[in-house]
Amino acid sequence: MRGAAQFAGDCGVERSTHVAAGNGLSCTGTHTHTMSAHSPSVRVFGLLATCCCTAFLCLHHALRGEQQPEPELGVGTPDAEPGSFPLFCFSVAFLLCYFLIKYFCRPAPRQCLAPRAAAAAAVAPLPTPASRKMVLETYYEHQLKLSPHVLGHSKAHVTKIVSELVKVGRTEQDSTLTFRGDFVQIGSAYEQHKINRPDCFDVLVPIKVPQVLKLEPAFDLGRKELPFYLRGTAICRLKLSSKAEWSKYKKGFSDCFCVHFQKKSALSSTQVLRWFYSKMHRCLNVIRYQCEERCSITLSVVNDQLILKLLPKSDYVCCHISMSVRLIPAVHVGDSVFLVAQPWTRTEAVLRPLKQEAFWHVYLSKHEQKFLNWLKIQTPNNSCHLKCLQILKALRDLGCKEFDQKFSLQWNTILCSYNMKTALFHLLLKGPLEAWDEKFLMERLEDLVRFWRERLQKQELMHFFLGNKNVPDILTVPRKIKEVLPVNLLAGYDGALLDLVSFQLLKTWNCAHLIMKLNNHKHLHSKIANSVRC
Repeated sequence: MRGAAQFAGDCGVERSTHVAAGNGLSCTGTHTHTMSAHSPSVRVFGLLATCCCTAFLCLHHALRGEQQPEPELGVGTPDAEPGSFPLFCFSVAFLLCYFLIKYFCRPAPRQCLAPRAAAAAAVAPLPTPASRKMVLETYYEHQLKLSPHVLGHSKAHVTKIVSELVKVGRTEQDSTLTFRGDFVQIGSAYEQHKINRPDCFDVLVPIKVPQVLKLEPAFDLGRKELPFYLRGTAICRLKLSSKAEWSKYKKGFSDCFCVHFQKKSALSSTQVLRWFYSKMHRCLNVIRYQCEERCSITLSVVNDQLILKLLPKSDYVCCHISMSVRLIPAVHVGDSVFLVAQPWTRTEAVLRPLKQEAFWHVYLSKHEQKFLNWLKIQTPNNSCHLKCLQILKALRDLGCKEFDQKFSLQWNTILCSYNMKTALFHLLLKGPLEAWDEKFLMERLEDLVRFWRERLQKQELMHFFLGNKNVPDILTVPRKIKEVLPVNLLAGYDGALLDLVSFQLLKTWNCAHLIMKLNNHKHLHSKIANSVRC
């Protein structure tokens, strides 16, 4: 109710919804106008009343003057002129009429108009579906779509620098952990749904343990007694393959990287993360000098994440983009499944006996990329499924600008890129893939918004791989992944918060054409201002 009242206050001037055929999302378009302080009928009535009163006053004084007897001769009379009193009355009546007319006929001051009335004066007619689609297409082409040339240059810079870092890390052999020698490019920049700028990249850096140890991941951790933020994680247990050689590593490895969990030795994600930070700093110091001519490089920890900052020194203006590369340490446990070390410093230790440092997040990025490649073959050549994802991500970013800081953070967390991609995957498997043709863009966007609202209202968005036995067989997802308990990505969020997010999502979608048109104008003005400064 609170969210509805807020929405009614914000959109009291104009509520508009554009209904696609058979989509089920509708909202009646209404226009409300607020009257000014004095309507025209009230002003005319006041003017007529003033004129009538003035006429009656003059008539009364004229009749009274005719009824008075003429004074007798010889009787003392004042020296005042006979017409002085009527002249005084006419002057008073004239002033009274002037002030009353000025009061009733003056226009209402602009600052006294209600905000709704001021906005209602500028209300435009509801756009047609075709014009609404044109606005979204224009915004996509000018703001969201990335230049393949610039994206290619950015990827090349990232690949070259990261490969040199990993090469140095593999050469520097430690007695404990070491780099495997390769890296895995993940995220939206490598899946063709990055928006705005090619300035953020995610890279997995696989590490390996000594050969005397064997990794035994445990994925059956969907138990209800676990906190919601630990569901969908795994334990990376360690098993000795040769006890004779273990004596060489036991003191240096076990004390630094192991944690005891359920009476067994497991790899500590926290300790591995600390080692990875220091290892990357040492590798950067080795290659920094030879890279100074190509680009400037800095390495820092931001929100417990290792970020590599790159600024190429190229002659091409298009390549002067500051890029951030998130370097993520990961352990490969087979079947294209990675366990990723996550910082637990910001997570509340609700159940201390669980030893959160023993938990690793499960990454199935290779399977996600394989699914996207399969969709590319199965869908029409001009499929809009990735375009829908990009537009919805843009609406998420534009919509949160009007929120307070707390709700904006919650909004972006619930509607994060991974959750949005998961929702799209589920929706793609629900209907025929031929329906994702480019000409059905608006209908598919309506479907995606409606699907999101259903998930938010039911407080349930299931992980696409973990515990999902309906994944296409072409993906060859490991059986141990399919058989774990299903993981709800919306677990732990308050129902009222999810309802508010659902409501604001619908509001943002209904006003998408207005939001994008306004943002497009702002972007154009800023470009003009920057060109003038230059």
